[in-house]
Amino acid sequence: MAQASEVDKTQRGEQLKRDGIIIRTWNLQKTYVMGDQTIHAVSGIDVEIKKGEYVAIMGPSGSGKSTLMNLIGCLDSPTSGDYYLNGNLVSAMDDDELARIRNREIGFVFQTFNLLARATALHNVELPLVYAGVSRKDREQRAIQALRAVDLEARMMHKPSELSGGQRQRVAIARALVNNPSLLLADEPTGALDTATGNEIMALFQRLYEQGNTIVVVTHENDIAQLANRIIFIRDGKVERDEAVRK
Repeated sequence: MAQASEVDKTQRGEQLKRDGIIIRTWNLQKTYVMGDQTIHAVSGIDVEIKKGEYVAIMGPSGSGKSTLMNLIGCLDSPTSGDYYLNGNLVSAMDDDELARIRNREIGFVFQTFNLLARATALHNVELPLVYAGVSRKDREQRAIQALRAVDLEARMMHKPSELSGGQRQRVAIARALVNNPSLLLADEPTGALDTATGNEIMALFQRLYEQGNTIVVVTHENDIAQLANRIIFIRDGKVERDEAVRK
């Protein structure tokens, strides 16, 4: 594809947003230099994900799926290539701009929950709204609503140590949802849970998808990936296969 001008790239972003495309990458690359060795973690990935899709990203250890997740989640910047998130050319942003767009556009769910140990479930869910400058009254109402959406309103004054693993992950999901993000990005969301609890969390993801949320789950577990509607297989930093899930 020919190099686009800044005006062209802005117009491209506006068109992608009109078309309901949340994620679009062109020739996305991430290279690390370690001593005299160059590692091509992501090697020219072209991916398109539309609003309302439920997508799993799979790949073996060292395939580049974690690097791709960090790029999609605006936690890292590509070495080259273009990445648009909800019409915004994030591949051209600096760290401060990436932090702002992360907080506005992406809800993260991590394997280890990443909750503040001394804070209540309610306060943990409020945190993204604190960073966004939302008033105390509004953020409390929105946090309660998010906890209600994951069936945890009754436990909102409990601290993480007073909650089960599944309940802690529900708090993390409520925190991810509280900003009404364009994208819910989950990294091995059942990895720290037993099978039964993991099934409950994935049923919750299914419900959130049916409510219109765009969900991307990064996993190495085939049974988790099969719950999505589409699987993108990554190997050696490239897309090996991109296929719909038969149900």
